Amino acid sequence: MKELTKSLATIQTKMKAKKSSYNAFGKYYFRKSEDILEAIKPFLLEHKVYVTVSEEMVATDPVPTLLSTATISNGTDAIHATALVGVDLNQKGMQTAQQFGAASTYGKKYALGNLFLIDDTEDADATNNHGKAAQVTTKPKAKITKEQMTKAIDFVKSGGSVDAIKKKYTLTDTQIKQLA
Repeated sequence: MKELTKSLATIQTKMKAKKSSYNAFGKYYFRKSEDILEAIKPFLLEHKVYVTVSEEMVATDPVPTLLSTATISNGTDAIHATALVGVDLNQKGMQTAQQFGAASTYGKKYALGNLFLIDDTEDADATNNHGKAAQVTTKPKAKITKEQMTKAIDFVKSGGSVDAIKKKYTLTDTQIKQLA
């Protein structure tokens, strides 16, 4: 087990999983489970380990709930990390298979993230201002239009963050309740 623990710690400190997907509505990049799996591949042969992700339905009432388990193993020992995800069967515009697929993808991403200690810090070069003071300019938030509100509601229903909407727009209490 000591050898596997050492390999995992090395991978956790060296692996960088890029955020390759862009959310145009929220204007941010995000990481998918495929990004994490792609980042882990160079370490597998070097450390003589393999990684698997499995899923299990652990509840059906009141919400279908999936348990995703990411495992790293050297063939003898194994270390596991999990993520628990509910399936939103009320998402508009999605068929049931898509709703389960979205929850599955989300669960895999977070189980892998838990196993490899993936966080949202940027590398030093990305945040280094090279001795120059950063100029802070804050643009006032715009009021949200009806069309933007409709898109925001769809965004939140598909798993987006209400906080992302709040950062971009000035919202009334009524609009915040509509998003929740």
